[in-house]
Amino acid sequence: MKRFYLLVLFLGCIAASIKAQRVEQITTTEDNPWQRTQLRLASTSTIEPLIKVNGTEEGIPFRAWGTTFNELDWDAFLMLTRNEQDEIMFNLFDPEGDLKFTRGRISMNANDYARSWYSCDEVQGDLELRYFNIERDKRNIIPLIRAAQKYNPALTFWTSPWSPPSWMKITNDYPVVSSRFNEMDKRVDYLLFGSVEDIDEDEMKFLGERAKQFPRKLATQDYFIQDPRYLQAYANYFCKFIDAYREQGISIDMVIYQNEAYSYTPYPGCAWTAEGTVRFNRDYLAPTLKKHHPDVKLYSGTFNTNRQDHVERILSDERLRQSIEGLAFQWEGREILPAIRSQYPNYHYICSESECGNGAMDWKAGEHTFFLIADNVGNGCDEWYNWNFLLPDKGTSPWGWSQNALIQVDSKTRAFRYTAEYYAVKHFSHYVTPGSQMVAYSPKGENNMPVVVYRTPEGKYVVIAGNFGDTKQKLSVQLGKKYLNAELVGHSFNTYIVK
Repeated sequence: MKRFYLLVLFLGCIAASIKAQRVEQITTTEDNPWQRTQLRLASTSTIEPLIKVNGTEEGIPFRAWGTTFNELDWDAFLMLTRNEQDEIMFNLFDPEGDLKFTRGRISMNANDYARSWYSCDEVQGDLELRYFNIERDKRNIIPLIRAAQKYNPALTFWTSPWSPPSWMKITNDYPVVSSRFNEMDKRVDYLLFGSVEDIDEDEMKFLGERAKQFPRKLATQDYFIQDPRYLQAYANYFCKFIDAYREQGISIDMVIYQNEAYSYTPYPGCAWTAEGTVRFNRDYLAPTLKKHHPDVKLYSGTFNTNRQDHVERILSDERLRQSIEGLAFQWEGREILPAIRSQYPNYHYICSESECGNGAMDWKAGEHTFFLIADNVGNGCDEWYNWNFLLPDKGTSPWGWSQNALIQVDSKTRAFRYTAEYYAVKHFSHYVTPGSQMVAYSPKGENNMPVVVYRTPEGKYVVIAGNFGDTKQKLSVQLGKKYLNAELVGHSFNTYIVK
């Protein structure tokens, strides 16, 4: 009887070992998205492993995938039938859907993907904020959020402004620079640099890596009025926004003082100096939040600049550092993320916005987004946020910029399609659930093949790899004493789930 028991136990161990070697491979190419096949781990590698994971690594716990709620997304949403709307919201937000988004970003006041400029209080000189309201959000942003909450009632949110109310700025207007797309007085453009030289309203309209310093010049003064009365009123404004949204059943638990203080835009924006950034966050926003909303976290950013010395100058203020819980990077900020994180390893780091593209919504855009996700999470971001999730046609804004989205709607036929960027996100977010640890990362390098390895809370490994080259490439990843050996077809996204 004892022998029989030992034999059963032995066979059970063998069966468990074989089961543990099963790997599900999911591949997306331009013409064939989300194709499933099966592999098995091997005892030997076919080539030198690109990554070696021994199972004892302390990884970076991932916390959330998210997206942004904009007016133009709502307009595109209204082009669809109720069944189509439900399909999209299920796929984006439901815990059993495709992308499994759990957090959302909300713009405080208008952003560049609003229908037009507005703020929650455009009454000149209203420092007491008696006329503050979110009536426009109730018509255009909150209904879109409600449609998402239907599939995930536990959604949480954070907010940042693109521009303060126009009367709080030295220009008394919402853009940073004049343009054919706004009515700002061109004569005040000199305020940005002290002259009109080097002002380019299209400076932000680039796809991919600009491979140079951004911005080319830094603003020489703050566009927000540096009067203590205005600074305190603006800090109070954040709290009123949080209160107003909570009255609507929408929980905002994090704020950032400004979106892209380094984009000198013809659409809503606000230029800040390092000194103004520290002053407002340290002396006004942080203590006001602590008094009225101690549960709301303050992050610094969003840093869309690769000027490392400038970011370091902001973070050199110890009192400011004690007031924040994390740092947010997007666009060029990604380039200095590893260096800043090595100096300040105890903060949370997030990618606050995906790059927007140029309206093509093609495979090239999908590959770029796949690379950006890999590079952001591989360098320590524990939250990642998409920009627009639904746009019509070429996604053109009222300020003349065409951008990409995860889902494209044809405004004539009202048909929609999931873009390559949708699948780029899905290859990460569908299996990398909150609590999964990022344990290894290999940048794309000369082989054009970024690879990220996660370990899920259940102990499974998720290997995510892209091949941006024209030909097949072999991949080997060592996982303990076993090897994941695979062949990646050209121009493909791949996810491997080791069961």
